[in-house]
Amino acid sequence: MATLPTIYVLNGPNLNLLGLREPEIYGSETLDDIAGMLEDQARTLGLAVDMRQSNHEGHLIDWLHEANANGAKAVILNAGGFTHTSVAIHDAIKAIVVPVIEVHLSNPAAREGFRRRNLVGSAAKGTIAGFGALGYQLALDAAARL
Repeated sequence: MATLPTIYVLNGPNLNLLGLREPEIYGSETLDDIAGMLEDQARTLGLAVDMRQSNHEGHLIDWLHEANANGAKAVILNAGGFTHTSVAIHDAIKAIVVPVIEVHLSNPAAREGFRRRNLVGSAAKGTIAGFGALGYQLALDAAARL
């Protein structure tokens, strides 16, 4: 039996608190809610989703390397606060051939000044921001078309 093309969906720090953390900014959906939506959507697109979350930068880097080594079709990455600080995640994205689509629930450009610095986005294939949980679904559609 052939395996389906896989999209890794990697989530960074504090995203395990979705639904509880500042719902006026990040929405009321939990990460499990988003995973369920993506799994349903992936089935209709003929894809598999591998959804993960970590509060640790090194895990995200290891998973980017793993996605590349395993021949993933794409990576959807919400690096959370690491977006603004992590040269290491930037470099990991540049080091792999798998396309990375950056996602943000909120629009960082419309928030605090420090959030306007984006180290991840400059390495990613593209960025979807400001659409809440829908952003993940838009990213999955984009990944399917790559």
